[in-house]
Amino acid sequence: MKIVDAKVVVTSPGRNFVTLKLTTDEGLTGLGDATLNGRELAVVSYLTDHVAPLLIGLDPHRIEDTWQFLYRGAYWRRGPVTMAAIAAVDVALWDIKAKAAGLPLYQLLGGASRERVTTYGHANGRDIPELLDSVRARLAAGYPAVRIQTGIPGLKAVYGVHATDDRGAPVLHQQVRLLAEDWDTDAYLRHTPAVFEAVRAEFGPELPLLHDAHHRLTPIQAARLGKDLEPYRPFWLEDCTPAENQEALRLVRRHTTTPLALGEVFNSVYDYQTLITEQLIDYVRSAVTHFGGVTPLRKLFDFAAQYQVKSAVHGPEDISPVGMAAAVHLDLAVHNFGIQEYSGHNPLTEEVFRHAYTFTDGFLHPGEAPGIGVELDEELAAAHPYEQAYLPVNRLKDGTVHDW
Repeated sequence: MKIVDAKVVVTSPGRNFVTLKLTTDEGLTGLGDATLNGRELAVVSYLTDHVAPLLIGLDPHRIEDTWQFLYRGAYWRRGPVTMAAIAAVDVALWDIKAKAAGLPLYQLLGGASRERVTTYGHANGRDIPELLDSVRARLAAGYPAVRIQTGIPGLKAVYGVHATDDRGAPVLHQQVRLLAEDWDTDAYLRHTPAVFEAVRAEFGPELPLLHDAHHRLTPIQAARLGKDLEPYRPFWLEDCTPAENQEALRLVRRHTTTPLALGEVFNSVYDYQTLITEQLIDYVRSAVTHFGGVTPLRKLFDFAAQYQVKSAVHGPEDISPVGMAAAVHLDLAVHNFGIQEYSGHNPLTEEVFRHAYTFTDGFLHPGEAPGIGVELDEELAAAHPYEQAYLPVNRLKDGTVHDW
């Protein structure tokens, strides 16, 4: 079997998605997600101009060899653009291999380690009463765990919280023009424990509650927040401080027993070495789409398992159903699965990417379709072309660009 065509499809059925479609001389096709929100076209060029020509004529069954060829052969290694492109190739190859075998991908990864995949959903509100209503909605949808985020008194817009403009119209976080959101760390640190207190008072001690700090805190601020949240027993505190500074987590870990999740901006195992070997985190958060695919993420989870660190694959709306499907197959197979983020997609995205995975009573299952179980409607995708969009930038009161 040989690869005879490599096509990159860009579509925007509400959000921009980049998809690689590989075709073999035996008529089998495979899909891979290469979406990198806010920098999508950089990955499109990387795939179209540099990677696709190298794939023609290759044996699609040689997944490990192809991965190493693309990673090491370019000399310029790692980075989000490179790893998103490699991820698309890797997942597309796994899709083809599983289809050739007539099996769902999870069976090629060792079979199921559980019956279904536990998820958490996002609840948010501009204030605490609105957040409580959002939590109720997530529970009504069946989610067994909920991430809670609120607006902060005195700030107009906060990332992770739905906002409205002066006319009451919704403001999306991804905008054609770069959106600046204001930020006040002290106000956030004062407000967040009160949010947990209110949610616990309303929903009791048993509901798993998660929270994302979006990398905005210094190590000592993160330690303080983790300690302040201990009475409310969070499931985790996510991205408490910028992830590139691995040694910073030593200080955070020293001062709090709140579980820590980190790594959605990481794209190689080298980013995790200190964090895992010193057991400075409890959950690894990388996405299949941004970590180079199923092949390296499975290796990361096996490495993490030696240190009792669990998986928690990044699963926002800007991971396409192709990337989500690959994640759910991996979730079902690995032993040290922790939890899966699941935001779902709008109805149009579900039409463009028809998928076999299901969400029932708060749990995902990849389905039994051969491959990853996703089919791309290219005609419908073409009817919704790319739309330029950017994530927001945070600025302090004095105008300083704040860290993520």
